[in-house]
Amino acid sequence: MKSFGDMVKQAQKVQKQMAALQEKLAEDRYEASAGGGAVRAVVDGRQMLKEITISPEALKDGDATLLEDLVLAAVGEAQRSSEARMNESLGKLTGGFNLPF
Repeated sequence: MKSFGDMVKQAQKVQKQMAALQEKLAEDRYEASAGGGAVRAVVDGRQMLKEITISPEALKDGDATLLEDLVLAAVGEAQRSSEARMNESLGKLTGGFNLPF
């Protein structure tokens, strides 16, 4: 059985590895589109919106509600992709434990 000191050292090591991984993943970009490409959203590894592109065709109909829905769908999907990648990477590091980050 490990001593308490060894467990603390191991926890600190994992914490440093998690911080480094989060920094690396934060630089990644995740893209999603909606409406057949009418709206494209890009988020970073922290699920922060970095870019949004709306095609001119999406503006022709003047349907603001539809455009809002497309923006929400694209941003949401990009954020889910980013979060899934972060969880997958952190899960490998923590041995599958679902730790807050």
